[in-house]
Amino acid sequence: MARKRSQPDDREPQFVPPDERRDRGKALRADVPREAHGQWKPGKDRRDVVDILVESNRGRMPELVPLRFARMMQSPFTFYRGSAAVMAADLATTPASGIRVQACGDAHLSNFGGFATPERRLVFDINDFDETLPAPWEWDLKRLAASVVVAGRDIRLSETEANRAARATARSYREHMADYASMHALEVWYDTIDVDRFLKAMESEERRRIVAERIERTEARNTPEYIFPKMAEHRGAMPTIKDDPPLIFHPTREQAPGQESRYAEAIARYRSSLAEPIRVLFDRFHLCDVAFKVVGIGSVGTRCAVALFMAADDDPLFLQVKEANRSVLEPHAGAAKHKNHGERVVIGQRLMQSASDLFLGWAQVENGSHVYVRQLRDMKISAVIESFDAGDLRDYGRVCGWALARAHARSGDPALIAGYMGASEAFDDAITDFAVDYADQTHKDHRAFVKAIRQGRIEVAQEG
Repeated sequence: MARKRSQPDDREPQFVPPDERRDRGKALRADVPREAHGQWKPGKDRRDVVDILVESNRGRMPELVPLRFARMMQSPFTFYRGSAAVMAADLATTPASGIRVQACGDAHLSNFGGFATPERRLVFDINDFDETLPAPWEWDLKRLAASVVVAGRDIRLSETEANRAARATARSYREHMADYASMHALEVWYDTIDVDRFLKAMESEERRRIVAERIERTEARNTPEYIFPKMAEHRGAMPTIKDDPPLIFHPTREQAPGQESRYAEAIARYRSSLAEPIRVLFDRFHLCDVAFKVVGIGSVGTRCAVALFMAADDDPLFLQVKEANRSVLEPHAGAAKHKNHGERVVIGQRLMQSASDLFLGWAQVENGSHVYVRQLRDMKISAVIESFDAGDLRDYGRVCGWALARAHARSGDPALIAGYMGASEAFDDAITDFAVDYADQTHKDHRAFVKAIRQGRIEVAQEG
């Protein structure tokens, strides 16, 4: 029997014009005024910071936890970088407009940087998604702005200079979100911050020159001829990754089950997460060696490995295999919809980044852990914040605010968010006030953390 042809749908299109969405965003101020975001005051029931940090070590490699805490104790900024779980609990108590996006979950200054797209263009974007989850957009912006103030104090800028940099970050986010609210959906999705746009955003000609020279050096080092001798050596028939304990070391069978099978099951699961054309490329490479690698500050103790694959004697591929656990946002924003946390990270990254790594994928390894995989080095460039002056921090904060707005505009409603923030500086001022207050809180928490170390509540172990 022939299927009856459906009649044309003459109902109104199921979309809302941008101006109406802006108005809806503006109306949200009645329940949550913009000024409400400008305060931070810990509640009487705020949990002990040390307890939260100790709890966040569950599932980590116990022998590396003292190294994590040693890195965190160095300064309030290193403490801030490693204490995303603390701030997630605090942010959950702050006002929110009710608009949700795919949030980074750990949007501090050091989690932005440059990297190469699959088309070999260098772009600037967020580059860490371990904590990504749908959540209120304000949480990311508040964490970013507060990190600017903490970093400014860390490099000994005046309070006025640090506060100006935080305000520039918030203003950049607001103004770029207004731009995205006026763009077509595909224009937002295609938008990228390439090298030329990144350099143009800097006010200092000297800083442009320094960054351009650093990019040139990075591009020159991003070759197999440079990377392979740094990371690997020939011992016998196959090359192996160089040990550099405690930062790079070969795991025991207990630490990395699956060695007997050469991790065949995990590799097969990872391969299945790749797009079919990338599988064809990946199949050219063969596993030679796997070693554990200590990375970051917040990630120290989670299982992270470097896998060396070879397509020929002079054709290496280094992949980073990183354990993915529950996001620190989950207790406050809701459980992830993906059963594999590696998949959660990958999907979040693809939603937020303008371009993602060619080999980005996920798997479950032999011990049941969830992991995500990407290239270890692909022209990655991170800011050397310790070398910044006041102008550099403002410039960098502005570009980070821009990148965060672009990421949120991809998964959220830019017109709704822009309507809520408005065209005045009222929202910028509120975020700056919060950033200053929370930077004060971070300094207090860092002092409490160092005190706990001195009292023996926390064990630390220095590197090398």
